[in-house]
Amino acid sequence: MENIVRTKAEAWINGNYDEQTKNEVRRMMESEDQTELIESFYKDLEFGTGGLRGVMGVGSNRMNIYTVGAATQGLSNYLNREFKGRSISVVVGHDCRNNSRLFAETVANIFSANGIKVYLFENLRPTPEISFAIRHLNCQSGVIITASHNPKIYNGYKAYWEDGAQIIAPHDVNIISEVNKIKSPDDVKFTPNKDLIEIIGENVDAEYLAKVKTVLLSPESIKRHQDIKIVYTPIHGTGITLVPRCLKELGFTNVTVVEEQAVISGDFPTVVSPNPEEPAALDLAIKKAKEIDADIVLASDPDADRMGMAIKDDKGEWTLVTGNQTAMMFTYYILRRRRELGILSSNDFMVKTIVTTEMIKKICDDFKTDLVDCYTGFKWIAGEVREREGKQHYIGGGEESYGYMPADFVRDKDSVSCCALMSELTAWALDNGMSVYQFLLSLYQKYGFSFEKGISIVREGKSGAEEIVGMMKNYRSNPPVELAESKVVWIKDYQLLTELNVLTRSKYQIPLLTTSNVLQYITEDGTKVSVRPSGTEPKIKFYVEVQLPMNDPSQYKECIEVATEKVNRVKKDLRIG
Repeated sequence: MENIVRTKAEAWINGNYDEQTKNEVRRMMESEDQTELIESFYKDLEFGTGGLRGVMGVGSNRMNIYTVGAATQGLSNYLNREFKGRSISVVVGHDCRNNSRLFAETVANIFSANGIKVYLFENLRPTPEISFAIRHLNCQSGVIITASHNPKIYNGYKAYWEDGAQIIAPHDVNIISEVNKIKSPDDVKFTPNKDLIEIIGENVDAEYLAKVKTVLLSPESIKRHQDIKIVYTPIHGTGITLVPRCLKELGFTNVTVVEEQAVISGDFPTVVSPNPEEPAALDLAIKKAKEIDADIVLASDPDADRMGMAIKDDKGEWTLVTGNQTAMMFTYYILRRRRELGILSSNDFMVKTIVTTEMIKKICDDFKTDLVDCYTGFKWIAGEVREREGKQHYIGGGEESYGYMPADFVRDKDSVSCCALMSELTAWALDNGMSVYQFLLSLYQKYGFSFEKGISIVREGKSGAEEIVGMMKNYRSNPPVELAESKVVWIKDYQLLTELNVLTRSKYQIPLLTTSNVLQYITEDGTKVSVRPSGTEPKIKFYVEVQLPMNDPSQYKECIEVATEKVNRVKKDLRIG
């Protein structure tokens, strides 16, 4: 391995790389500790089905203009082959991270050098707007430079197809093949054709926000409660460009932005992790909410596709809302309001991922609305929308990791639309004599209590990747017999597309066209555990869902305690910390 690493590093010193890059490689090679060199060169940063994501720095396993360049040249080659004889155009955007503008301009330059028209956003923009712009501008592809909510040392490259969704088969593997053919900077056309690069901004912003307004279902409630106190934080990211403006245009007059986190910065100076799934990321927003006695706290992650939130409980204490709870509330609200407005159709359908709460299925069943299960990630949700286009009407879908897509004009999770819809839901709940907290508890009383817990185990580097492979292999060959003293009755293996009834030993085919490295265990008492390696981070992820009866809202906190204890027993049975 050491010889391979040094050979690759020497190729960077002798190749057509800039002098600063070469000096950095020399420094790593001369260092007594070779860990940094090995981590930077032991493999090539892989262009996977979601694009690129990695630590920024010099080397073949790092995010830099050369790895970004290879990805873009490969994508350009594929576009020129796939759309031969046609005029090709793409959208390019970026988030707030360090080097994001540099990488975005590098991407735009390479596309243009390959004869491809580029619509480059003037500065940072939310990820969902890039998805929208692809279809709005009739483009064939698009790229946003973002690492979502990863730590500040990361950046990434997210590629989309002409429907505004992330790339899936067969294009994903074909593009990967083209990217893998790029062996050096000499294979990349870095010199731009400036005539093919058009800067865009406000013209697309206005069209996108006009579409966001179409997700609303209770405009009269907004008028009656336009002064509800909303605290919003963009956590130093792209949401600041559109979310406050959007809420103002909808008629909300009392929106407070967390000023410390309105500062655009890839260093994320006020948080350890810029992830609205992490409670600490909302600390400043909740502090502000307490100061002004707000009604709701909303947050978006750095590229503004995920939305986090906090609400007041029955004692006026602030409590965080999970992604599953948000998806559950959106699902019920959309279905109920559409039925009340007379626009809920037998042709409507919703989507959730297989690791998302089963409460959504209960709600959809209650409203006699089709619910489709798919793999984790919005490319699969968007894929279900694409498959049913012209046959069924999409009205909402999401996943547990704080992502929701209320309409199909965006084909990715969309915090701008979600902030708008949740603000409206807050006003609607008040119209119905409830706080958002009381509304949430009413759903548990109606459908039963469900508690979901996500657990991630981080394993960095080459040894970590190997350990994760070993863990998945062990869970597959030695599945648990019981979880929290309840027998495992179903085992679903999405890599083999089989599900096993443990009691009868009967095997069935899972009706999906593609495979995924996911295992799922379901117990007699309805506990569901899903296990999968992350596709974008050095993690193995566990998703635990337990269900309990809840006959009265007063039982809510007791249910949480009982469920938390049960999750801890599940963790012990799975041998995870």
